[in-house]
Amino acid sequence: MGLTTIRIFKRLKMRIAGLATVQLFNLSDFQTLKLPNTQQMIITVASLKGGQAKTTTAVHIAALMRQNAPTLLVDGDPNRSALNWHKRKGFPFEVCDERQAVKFSREFAHIIFDTQARPNKEDLQVLAGGCDQLIIPLTPDALSLDTLFMFTDSLKQIGTTQFKVLLTIVPPKPERDGAEVRKALTDAGLPVFAAEIRRYKVFRKAALAGVLVKDIADDNAESAWNDYAAVAEEIFRTTQVPAAV
Repeated sequence: MGLTTIRIFKRLKMRIAGLATVQLFNLSDFQTLKLPNTQQMIITVASLKGGQAKTTTAVHIAALMRQNAPTLLVDGDPNRSALNWHKRKGFPFEVCDERQAVKFSREFAHIIFDTQARPNKEDLQVLAGGCDQLIIPLTPDALSLDTLFMFTDSLKQIGTTQFKVLLTIVPPKPERDGAEVRKALTDAGLPVFAAEIRRYKVFRKAALAGVLVKDIADDNAESAWNDYAAVAEEIFRTTQVPAAV
């Protein structure tokens, strides 16, 4: 993520902060957005390593949060994976790149930011400081775990605490990869989502078709969607959103 993107993200955070003030104290705005009990949330999905289901996570969290209130997915990855996925068929929520984010943000209650892989320290400071929850997808394997510890060490060095690890592409039982990595994370004192995303081929089918996983005719589509639904529920239940001032 370059300097221009960092500046855009800072401006986006400032604009969202201003909007949040209005939404928290103006009942008519709540009614317009259908948000009687919900504060605006900014969620960032980031990883130091590719292949962690980062974009899949951003897309499906955005879709589920859209069921609560208008949601914008900002594709900050130079590969534009989320935008390309969206262009194939179209999601039930808006997707834009980081250059358009400031313009579009005024229309939405929730913002999901899909970052590029391997953000540097400066990127991390902006991304972590500009969101209410930083989600770090992690596949349960040794190399990914090593990279994850490097990532969380960097976050701790910049004083960030509002991050949470999400286990993704977890192999089915009786394989114990997921359970073993979860134990390693908890033993290290790292926050981990109770929910996890199991390994299903239907996620790849959804990306190829340009739709959400629930829209694929597959025996595992409902289970795959429900995995992310459990994550979204946990986000709403546990994320602490600072009050507007």
